[in-house]
Amino acid sequence: MSIFIVAEVGINHNGDMSICENLIDVAVEAGCNAVKFQKRDIDTVYTQKFLDSFRESPWGQTQREQKSGLEFNESDYAEIDKYCKEKEIEWFASAWDLKSQIFLQKFNCNFNKVASAMIVYEDLLRMIAKEKRHTFISTGMSTYEHITRAVDIFKEEDCSFELMHTVSTYPMKDENANLQMINTLKNKYDCNVGYSGHEPGLAISYAAAAFGISSLERHVTLERSMYGSDQSASIEPSGLKQLVGAVRKIEIAIGDGIKKTIDDEAPIADNLRQHLDWKW
Repeated sequence: MSIFIVAEVGINHNGDMSICENLIDVAVEAGCNAVKFQKRDIDTVYTQKFLDSFRESPWGQTQREQKSGLEFNESDYAEIDKYCKEKEIEWFASAWDLKSQIFLQKFNCNFNKVASAMIVYEDLLRMIAKEKRHTFISTGMSTYEHITRAVDIFKEEDCSFELMHTVSTYPMKDENANLQMINTLKNKYDCNVGYSGHEPGLAISYAAAAFGISSLERHVTLERSMYGSDQSASIEPSGLKQLVGAVRKIEIAIGDGIKKTIDDEAPIADNLRQHLDWKW
């Protein structure tokens, strides 16, 4: 099974459809299977006090203005849906509240995503699972109790899913990657496990691919110096292309673990063993 590679646009589009479409193009050119976004109803997700608090941004001086500036509306998502269909790439999004999940249902995407922050939100998990779309469940900031409850809900609703090993720091330190958790989750929950990475660079994602993950998600950006909290933990276009190419090579190189000789070895063996009067 080939690793399903997701370019996480998230909110790195900065509310600009031209940036968004450029990021979709980057994902297509790199050979990704899908692009992913994030959807929030800001009055549900944040308190009034928080939204009224100060935050300087390109959109104004409050948290509300900043959060609103990053959210796409229905016509924006209709454009995303149309553009992705033209480019022949899947898209889906992680909802942070029930209203946003209902909003996303309008677009009939083939996949759902549970963000690490939302793995504890059982009403949202149940709503997503009832849709019966294959769901990627990130496991950052969670305990086994949280993961087990999420798995139980998806099994109860007979909805296909896979877990994604995640460490929710931005950017993640190398020493916190704990990639052995990929096998731990596979063995504990008897399901496919992917990796959602927030580290700088590509090496840890390469290593994750060698653990036999089913999916790989990395944030993408046009330039890490752009405005936004996720930009520094994101991959630029050349890096994404390099990542996808390397992961596809790793998939081929892993093999099946069965010792065998190959025909291309025959002339090498005959030459190096000629003093033994030995033939292939």
